[in-house]
Amino acid sequence: MHPAGAPPQADADPQADADPLALLARLPSLAGTPRLVEALPGGLTNQNYKVTTPDGVFVARVFADGGELLAIDREHEHRNSLIAAKAGVGAPVVEYRPAERVLVLGFVQGRTLTNADVAEPATLVRIAAACRALHGADRFVSDFDMFEVQAGYYATATAAKMRIPVGYDELMPAFWRARKALAVRDEGTVPCNNDLLAANFIDDGKRIWLIDYEYSGNNDPCFELGNIAAECCLPADGLADLVTAYYGSRRRSRIARAQLFGLVARYGWTLWGAIQHSASQLDFDFWSWAMERFEAAAAGFTAPEFDRLIADVQDED
Repeated sequence: MHPAGAPPQADADPQADADPLALLARLPSLAGTPRLVEALPGGLTNQNYKVTTPDGVFVARVFADGGELLAIDREHEHRNSLIAAKAGVGAPVVEYRPAERVLVLGFVQGRTLTNADVAEPATLVRIAAACRALHGADRFVSDFDMFEVQAGYYATATAAKMRIPVGYDELMPAFWRARKALAVRDEGTVPCNNDLLAANFIDDGKRIWLIDYEYSGNNDPCFELGNIAAECCLPADGLADLVTAYYGSRRRSRIARAQLFGLVARYGWTLWGAIQHSASQLDFDFWSWAMERFEAAAAGFTAPEFDRLIADVQDED
């Protein structure tokens, strides 16, 4: 997760950040060769470096402390990244050094998408194809269920008396009502990235790559689609086009399912931002980031259309 406009540094181990060149020089995949190292912007739970060598271009992800607060498991990230790479949608995995807290990946040459790019009708078709490729991969080694993740975030935030948005608890019944409705026509889980904001799409001109598997896990495919729509601020017709491209036909129940999961995602990620607001040392406005998602979730949960979504996800097309 790396909100737009985020600073290029993360809450990483001060000693590791103090001399990244020395750290990278200890890695077998990068040692013993000339290296040009450039810090990449955007990461809030790791520091990313682009490393150019005579043998190729790589990305070294140096993990930050505190991932357990945010439900990040680095071993799962590594193993799921291998599966995504095998499926042809994730960057190649070069080296994983858990003791050094580093994952080295092949650098994907291409254009990082923006929200405006994602909303282009032709791009939505290509994103749907990339998601289908990932979702058809071997199963991931972990699961991701936003209802369970949200419960963990809530326990963390309340136990530590962290600030959460006023009115958050009042929306909990709608959140759990959504869970009950979504369970009626549950069709199982597939390998999902679960964090496909625009910056995690790389377009190389031929295909769209899906990067960053911190929150990856087997999940409902409509969570993936709804979360894309929520994080990329797609309008309702954009979400419908994405879901239609993914399934190959317009399915009212699936469109409603993705819409409902988009609200669920925003409600859950609100607490991600609240935890970061209390725990992170970064100079970033996590509170505004959290409130943006909370206000969108609140608007959806209290809208007259919410009852229609609840009904539509339980009906056959």
